Amino acid sequence: MFSNNDEAVINKKLPKELLLRIFSFLDVVTLCRCAQVSRSWNVLALDGSNWQRIDLFDFQRDIEGRVVENISKRCGGFLRKLSLRGCLGVGDSALRTFAQNCRNIELLSLNGCTKITDSTCNSLSKFCPKLKHLDLASCTSITNLSLKALSEGCPLLEQLNISWCDQVTKDGIQALVRCCPGLKGLFLKGCTQLEDEALKHIGGHCPELVTLNLQTCSQITDEGLITICRGCHRLQSLCVSGCANITDAILNALGQNCPRLRILEVARCSQLTDVGFTSLARNCHELEKMDLEECVQITDATLIQLSIHCPRLQVLSLSHCELITDDGIRQLGSGPCAHDRLEVIELDNCPLITDASLEHLKSCHSLDRIELYDCQQITRAGIKRLRTHLPNIKVHAYFAPVTPPPSVGGSRQRFCRCCVLL
Repeated sequence: MFSNNDEAVINKKLPKELLLRIFSFLDVVTLCRCAQVSRSWNVLALDGSNWQRIDLFDFQRDIEGRVVENISKRCGGFLRKLSLRGCLGVGDSALRTFAQNCRNIELLSLNGCTKITDSTCNSLSKFCPKLKHLDLASCTSITNLSLKALSEGCPLLEQLNISWCDQVTKDGIQALVRCCPGLKGLFLKGCTQLEDEALKHIGGHCPELVTLNLQTCSQITDEGLITICRGCHRLQSLCVSGCANITDAILNALGQNCPRLRILEVARCSQLTDVGFTSLARNCHELEKMDLEECVQITDATLIQLSIHCPRLQVLSLSHCELITDDGIRQLGSGPCAHDRLEVIELDNCPLITDASLEHLKSCHSLDRIELYDCQQITRAGIKRLRTHLPNIKVHAYFAPVTPPPSVGGSRQRFCRCCVLL
């Protein structure tokens, strides 16, 4: 397996410490290859100091638990970051061994490791007090017991992702936030049992919160979110897409309490109107990304306010906002964000948008992508003219195939495939 010549020139010329430093920049695959070159390189490549950060997602996702156990024994206290995202074969037993051996772990991703249960969080609580970032998304066996365990043993926790862990309720959230006051990121997407009471606990105990994702938490209302706004003044990113109960009261609360807001995702929140977005835009001048898909009540008035008050806007989704017209896009295209900032605009299913909107966007020099699916008044000629000014722009549009004319001299009319099916 190994070369007989361990006294290669590089080993003679460079001290072990320098070779070890060079090896520290290599990824998992390269380290494994180097370990097969010679005995001396095997020792260097497999030294625990080279294995402080491991991501197995791009390497091998079908690993078994024993591989994780072996890695933990080799790395020991050196390991700081480990991603086992998508490793379906890893379970509680392997992660208990891992927790016992790697007590200095700070970042751990178990996203999609569906075999793990509350037992894993008990192990992390017992042996990994330095844990700061934990990703348990789609680990559907996780319950409130996990959050209670983490609150007791991982007080330094800053970021937790329990998206799609739909057994979690307000009791688990309450236990977590009371003992982890330094939480900066909470990802609760798809935790459908959460109600306003859970948000009140977050608002009352997480003053450092920067990012909150509540997508499809359909039971929450204005009452709980207003508590978040009043207690989390450092909030920069909020996703409440699919939370259909919220109204303009939330946008007002954000404007009054969260001036640092940069990202707002409110797709499918159909009760929001121009009045709320006007209040938001006039107070949150650092907005960079907004997802307003299916906010069906907004009009050009919202775009006017964004163009005036939000000079940092980079990404804007207006898909299915059917009241938006060319005039709103004209206002946006002439605003301070247009020339140097705006990178993405999504206008799918905006039936009033025409080629005139594309003319208004010609001066947006940073525009990288525009979505125009089902904008029936947009033409190929309009897109072509836009590309003469922005040659690198990605335009996503769809044009229905034209029905071919009847065949010359034929007695039977021909139809396109769609017409035949109909």
